[in-house]
Amino acid sequence: MLGGVTALETATIVYTDGACSGNPGPGGWAWAVPSGAYCSGAAERTTNQRMEIKAALEAVTTLDGQLEVVSDSTYVVNCFRDRWWEGWLARRWTNSQKKPVANRDLWEPLIDAYRAAPGRVTFRWVKGHGGDPMNDLVDRMAVEAALRQQGRCG
Repeated sequence: MLGGVTALETATIVYTDGACSGNPGPGGWAWAVPSGAYCSGAAERTTNQRMEIKAALEAVTTLDGQLEVVSDSTYVVNCFRDRWWEGWLARRWTNSQKKPVANRDLWEPLIDAYRAAPGRVTFRWVKGHGGDPMNDLVDRMAVEAALRQQGRCG
């Protein structure tokens, strides 16, 4: 076992996305596992960035085992790929411009979950609206949740 994850464990791939009608405005988030579980939810007044983080947070805290989170959000993926979160923690939740980190209320539990089991969660970027069927699916789910202000899980 390495960092709480068995070396032979296969990662579950989960696609995530967020959507917002207006910025801020009514928003939605979604995650889905190919041929598996899915979930979406809504927020009355939010931003697209918040919904992107929320989708990843919900996937990481809902699904067990090793995960590969696939997102079209460079904001989410780069936070982990470029380890922005390490600087935020070292600077007590301020960014490189010495301002409070935006969306800390969502970043903090996501980063805590990421740090709780090193190696359990990885992030991969996919081009939005680039023809990836699963990315297109979670986009539609997030838009639907934003418009209806209601999520669904299954």
